[in-house]
Amino acid sequence: MSFAISQVPTPKNEPVRSYAPGSAEIKSLIATYQKMWSEEVEIPMVIDGKEVKTGEKVSLHSPQDHQHTLGYYHKGNKQHVDDAINSCLKARAEWANLPWEQRASIFLKAADLLAGPYRDKINAATMIGQSKNAMQAEIDSACEAIDFLRFNVQFMTELYSEQPVSDAGIWNRAEYRPLEGFTYAITPFNFTAISLNLPTSMAMMGNVVVWKPSATQIYSAKVIMDVLIEAGLPAGVINMVFSGGAETSKQILEHPDFSGIHFTGSTEVFQSLWRQIGENIHKYKTYPRIVGETGGKDFVVAHPSAVPSQVATALVRGAFEYQGQKCSAASRAYVPQSLWGEVKRIMGEQLAEIKMGSPEDPSNFVNAVIDKASFEKCKGYIERAQNANDAEVIFGGGCDDSKGWFVQPTVIQAKNPHYESMEEEIFGPILTIYVYEDQDWKATLQLVDETSPYALTGAVFAQDRYAINEATKALENAAGNFYINDKPTGAVVGQQPFGGARASGTNDKAGSKMNLLRWVSARSIKENFLSPTDYKYPFLG
Repeated sequence: MSFAISQVPTPKNEPVRSYAPGSAEIKSLIATYQKMWSEEVEIPMVIDGKEVKTGEKVSLHSPQDHQHTLGYYHKGNKQHVDDAINSCLKARAEWANLPWEQRASIFLKAADLLAGPYRDKINAATMIGQSKNAMQAEIDSACEAIDFLRFNVQFMTELYSEQPVSDAGIWNRAEYRPLEGFTYAITPFNFTAISLNLPTSMAMMGNVVVWKPSATQIYSAKVIMDVLIEAGLPAGVINMVFSGGAETSKQILEHPDFSGIHFTGSTEVFQSLWRQIGENIHKYKTYPRIVGETGGKDFVVAHPSAVPSQVATALVRGAFEYQGQKCSAASRAYVPQSLWGEVKRIMGEQLAEIKMGSPEDPSNFVNAVIDKASFEKCKGYIERAQNANDAEVIFGGGCDDSKGWFVQPTVIQAKNPHYESMEEEIFGPILTIYVYEDQDWKATLQLVDETSPYALTGAVFAQDRYAINEATKALENAAGNFYINDKPTGAVVGQQPFGGARASGTNDKAGSKMNLLRWVSARSIKENFLSPTDYKYPFLG
């Protein structure tokens, strides 16, 4: 029993290592990469703290070399989903009643493990399994993951400290209880940190979780689970299953104890899940919490007063870091005619320098897209643009799947602002640019706002402060994360809470107290120190 009001260590954003050529840190990371590449790993599910091997093995391959086998994972079925749910319900009472300081300690230890002995391993796993270069892996799987854990502990303590006022003779208190039942986390391939944050943010608040990682992220998901177990996470609190997406969701969303879903993935899947929840609403003991982030068609709009070199660099970085496989990646841009010549020239120079290949070579800026389906989708958009009358490929356009799923950074110039790649989410290294007449600035802002159903990230470039203000107001509903003179990617935990609205999700802001509030159910407690002994109020005389 704790008889103290504890203060947790003040969180600070984890410093990003530079991985400069020849440095000790890059040598250590590449050595870990090469060691893991040479080993075949067997990955079981983890249910009730136990490794579960089904014998139905599915091979894992790296995007940069789809002929190389990394290992195998054990595929589960409906019975394993039921086992995971039962494990959650068995663990729930003891976990929910554990003092919050004890829960906090587990996740703070996990952060230190990632910052120290597991740093190279989690980064290398992300490089191998998700084809991220050293810097992108460092930003994601090390630093952002660490930040989520440390800052969420701080946000948890702030939330618990928010208490109501009390009148004379009365003490009012607020409890922030975990949700009644179990929760469900569905995590994506593109950010290891998201795969860590979605289940742990719920568990941190006292909930128990069934976690289904993306099949293309299982390699680094195993490292996450290893870290959590070493940090002391009790059995049954987070159960990792590898069953099929549709059957897993069906089993979970029909269960009466289902109480919430934390999701990152496609809009279509999220809408399907929401529909299933609605159809099953009469079965549940409580109204489930539904939190999701589903994608974007993120924009950059440049004003005639913008600096061309800044616009060009933001487009190259924003569109092509991690092959454009970020929910926040720049996917459409609007550049004024007066700047276009210079912006195009600078982009061409920068793109000509970019190297593409395996993350094992740290000098490669662009690596492989995640799988064959992504490769074929990107290739289709490029080929259609090459044959279109109202668009042309001005940079890149090469595709090579002979060894890995490599798509060259590609820029399409659209003559039609409603050309397909200006409007549709691609999730690959393809940027489409529409050049507008300078005098059409106001109309272009309206075009930006109305073109896409998504509203995740966006950026404006301008030196004219009136133009910045005008764009900020005109686009207030077009992006949940809005950037001024910066690329639309790179949100940092504790600095830019992340999430969007419209078709991009519920905007519950990962990396903030707002998100944690979704995973608790508040109880108001009033204690009266001098209880009345007569029913008569003063007005009765």
